[in-house]
Amino acid sequence: MKFIIQRDYLVRSVQDVMKAVSSRTTIPILTGIKLVTTNEGVTLTGSDSDVSIESFIPTEEAGDEIVEVKETGSIVLQARFFSEIVKKLPKDTVEIEVQSNLLTIIRSGKAEFNLNGLDAEEYPHLPQIEGNHGFSIPADLLKNMIRQTVFAVSTSETRPILTGVNWKVEDNTLQCIATDSHRLAMRTANIETENGGSYSAVIPGKSLNELSKILDDTTDLVDIVITENQVLFKTKHLLFFSRLLDGNYPDTSRLIPTESKTEIVLATKEFLQSIDRASLLAKEANNNVVKFTTMPEGVVEISSTSPEIGKVNEEIQSKSIDGEELKISFSAKYMMDALKALESSEIRISFTGAMRPFYIKALDDDTVFHLILPVRTY
Repeated sequence: MKFIIQRDYLVRSVQDVMKAVSSRTTIPILTGIKLVTTNEGVTLTGSDSDVSIESFIPTEEAGDEIVEVKETGSIVLQARFFSEIVKKLPKDTVEIEVQSNLLTIIRSGKAEFNLNGLDAEEYPHLPQIEGNHGFSIPADLLKNMIRQTVFAVSTSETRPILTGVNWKVEDNTLQCIATDSHRLAMRTANIETENGGSYSAVIPGKSLNELSKILDDTTDLVDIVITENQVLFKTKHLLFFSRLLDGNYPDTSRLIPTESKTEIVLATKEFLQSIDRASLLAKEANNNVVKFTTMPEGVVEISSTSPEIGKVNEEIQSKSIDGEELKISFSAKYMMDALKALESSEIRISFTGAMRPFYIKALDDDTVFHLILPVRTY
């Protein structure tokens, strides 16, 4: 195998596939990146057997030559060293040559590295995705949907299913739900499905985080195919595979209140900053709890007390308060996460009592929905 390639294309592809490479794998060859060269271009693959990423660099794009292939072939190179080497090479082009004993020479300018390679035949094959559950979604919308939900997945392995985001497709609508049983984040969007039908899958939060880092903020479509135990995200030059989580996701629809006793409209930024200040004194052991109390004339008091440190009180003027008076405590972190995920200048919070879950929505957008369980304080 021998080819010459534009360094910036190689660096970007290596960075993308590195997101799937784990140093803690039980399969030694998976600590490497597989390179395959054909007359069409170079394909790089990284995998940890849960997530696999394949990046393709074509020989030319928009009339510019990117890769000059002199000899086709394949090799697996140690990911950690290979990624550091290509990042630090001196010139804009890189020559990679594999000799008969798998020794790989990497040249750029006057720099030359020799790396011991591994036989690409021993690298596990990527899953073959044959699924009839397929749809497409713009990359920027997909990134947003991930950002607005993935933070609410559980970080505890006691209920593995909650470490993923539940994707439900029904009637050309995609609904993404994440919950750690103390809070819930939901985002819906209209999509075009290939052959209708309804289905559901739970995608690990970790996989979605890595996918989000790779996707560009463009309106280019990402093709998504869901099978029984895998999901594939496909862009122009990238394939991103992830295994799905086994098990049934809990029915979250019954958690969502159908009525409210108190409704409050607040300016998002002012409320977020106020919660942020109150959380400065919220005791860590007390789960970062702040108190929220309605006052006369549309005023809301936000306060926090830490016996060892002190206390903080702040009053902010709401846009409107309808319904009963209210005193409630909740996690400042959960509230701040939810507010940051809402892209709206004003929010509506609906409460059904001091110990019942309450939900937060943007005033002008029903597609994003957050639910938080209050904290009992005495």
